[in-house]
Amino acid sequence: MQNTFWTAFATSLAAALVTSLGIFVIRYFSRWGSRNTTYFMYFAAGVLISSSFLHIVPRALSMNAQAPAWLLAGFFGLHLSNRFLAVFNCDKEPGKKDYVFGLVPMLGIGLHSFIDGFIYSVTFSVSILTGYLASLGMVLHEFPEGMITYLLLLRAGFNERSSAVLAFLAAAATTPLGMLVSYPFISAIAPSSLGVVLALSAGALIYVGATHLLPRAEQEHRKYGLFALGGGVLVAAIIVASKA
Repeated sequence: MQNTFWTAFATSLAAALVTSLGIFVIRYFSRWGSRNTTYFMYFAAGVLISSSFLHIVPRALSMNAQAPAWLLAGFFGLHLSNRFLAVFNCDKEPGKKDYVFGLVPMLGIGLHSFIDGFIYSVTFSVSILTGYLASLGMVLHEFPEGMITYLLLLRAGFNERSSAVLAFLAAAATTPLGMLVSYPFISAIAPSSLGVVLALSAGALIYVGATHLLPRAEQEHRKYGLFALGGGVLVAAIIVASKA
């Protein structure tokens, strides 16, 4: 049991490290990243929507018959969070920084990364092999997740340092935190309960991709936007296939 804990914790730290590496790389190439943020928004929307529908939603449904209701709750829960945050920007003047644009995806990605930590606890508790197989697919999405979170915060008006710190806290640090919080209670977490949190996560990610990122990206009218969107769908399909 002790070895299982340290293996799960080390793997969650590795995932956080990969996410941090994505943040570091995109910060180092910040000019290139800023010029191509729209394409990253398309790509992120493709990844988030596709991975939710292809993997997270089916997994949640297999664990809990009430998953559709929790999926809806996750979607509208993040919408209400968006509206709440928008109150602070309701008097936004032309040229004022739109912090909400970066904070809403950060919340959705942070929730998803936190639940990733739960999944590390569950899979390594089943067996070491199961944990490693699940980790293979999960770690694949950590690198672009860090990049995307950082770029969206930067685009929203946060400075480079604040964007990097917030992206690290939301996309990287939440994974080992979720593992540490869930592991002591893992034997008491029923599959149906995990299905609830997975459905909430999927609803939040679908909201971020479909109603937050895609509409904003479409306003830019970039020539190769559909290719970036398709690339995100393809990456999500590869990640799902690697987990199968």
